[in-house]
Amino acid sequence: MNDAIVVENLSKHFRRFEKDRPSSLKEAALRGFRNLNRSETKFWALRDVSFTVPRGKMIGIIGQNGAGKSTLLRLIGGVGRPDSGKVKVSGRIGALLDLTTGFHPDLTGRENVFVSGVICGLTRAEVAERLDDIIAFAELKNFIDNPVRTYSTGMQMRLGFAVAVHTDPEVLLIDEVLAVGDLAFQDKCLKRIKEFKQYGCSILFISHNLGQTEQICDEVIWLRQGELVAKGNPEVVVGEYTAELASETRRRTPIEQPAIITPSGAELAVNKNRFGSMEMEITAVELFDSRGVPATELNAGEALSVAIEFTTNRPIDHPIFSISISRDDGFLCFDANTSAQGLQLPVIEQNGKIVLHIERLDLSGGRYFVDVGIYEKEWTYGYDYHWHVYPLEIRAPESKGILRPPQLWELSELAQKAEPVDTILRPRFIEQGRTNL
Repeated sequence: MNDAIVVENLSKHFRRFEKDRPSSLKEAALRGFRNLNRSETKFWALRDVSFTVPRGKMIGIIGQNGAGKSTLLRLIGGVGRPDSGKVKVSGRIGALLDLTTGFHPDLTGRENVFVSGVICGLTRAEVAERLDDIIAFAELKNFIDNPVRTYSTGMQMRLGFAVAVHTDPEVLLIDEVLAVGDLAFQDKCLKRIKEFKQYGCSILFISHNLGQTEQICDEVIWLRQGELVAKGNPEVVVGEYTAELASETRRRTPIEQPAIITPSGAELAVNKNRFGSMEMEITAVELFDSRGVPATELNAGEALSVAIEFTTNRPIDHPIFSISISRDDGFLCFDANTSAQGLQLPVIEQNGKIVLHIERLDLSGGRYFVDVGIYEKEWTYGYDYHWHVYPLEIRAPESKGILRPPQLWELSELAQKAEPVDTILRPRFIEQGRTNL
């Protein structure tokens, strides 16, 4: 059998109750048990989903909240039973679903490692053999003998991940857990997962980081309201999905809203170069050079800071800020967002400002635009997105391509059968138009 996971016509529903359903037996008794079943409806989390995961392949799962992604992974992992269809899994399963499940708050980190390891199918001897590696991976050496209730959420998740990836799984199920810890620890987690793939482990991976999904997965599955929309090449499927998200942003954009003239003189007009639901609005955008002076022109290799001021008319749960730089012909040169950096913002309830600092902007000379946006926490749609509004001119000697990093040319003498060369060209160092001979 060449497939590690086979999912055939999988369906799963949950019962959903309206607000008028009694919340307690006492309330039901007071209401006389009348019409108690009328408020119950079925919610289909999955409908007739079929696909396979070949051995040694990594398949990404994308989709909006409520699409059925987590339900699918839980059924494959043996958590719950489907209403119809079947799942076949060949090999030992490692499930990174809820990293802190099974931890007892009053036990120490060390004791919880043994408990979790046994739950994952290891013997106590096998856990003891891997204990030092688990502690080192979690970076909790100084806290491992403290009760887990004294750990932060991030520390608990790091310990849970460390245990899960030391159980030698043949099939790995990952549900949005690569946001564990700081950026360095996330990179370590991702490296470990790539190692599993190299060793032949089959991986099913849920993430809202579309760039990461496109980069590391062999194929991508797109779910919408419990149904499989597409499965195939990551670039193609992610592209179709992001196009739908853009369409949703346009749908939520107010039809009528007065245009605004920016400080640079550009017109900011809704449904022309501004899109979004406007639940959270960008009120000002400024570009600064390395001295903190407002600037729309920079030399290649200079620092750039982009400041976004915003306002909101209601609490916004963990918004995502995005900043990109494109050539005037629309070619994307740079893209950054708070989610990709592992930065989860708090609930935003009032006006504020966020700044992105870029230490070196090594772009070739030419005209560019800085695009800015604020998105819903799952990238479902945009709150406010400004496209091709804020110009940026990069000054540099004429060159081809889009990058102009520091360069070093070095010529060394080669052994020749002919007469020896009397002169050797000295290295030439070229940086941002300066040449040292």
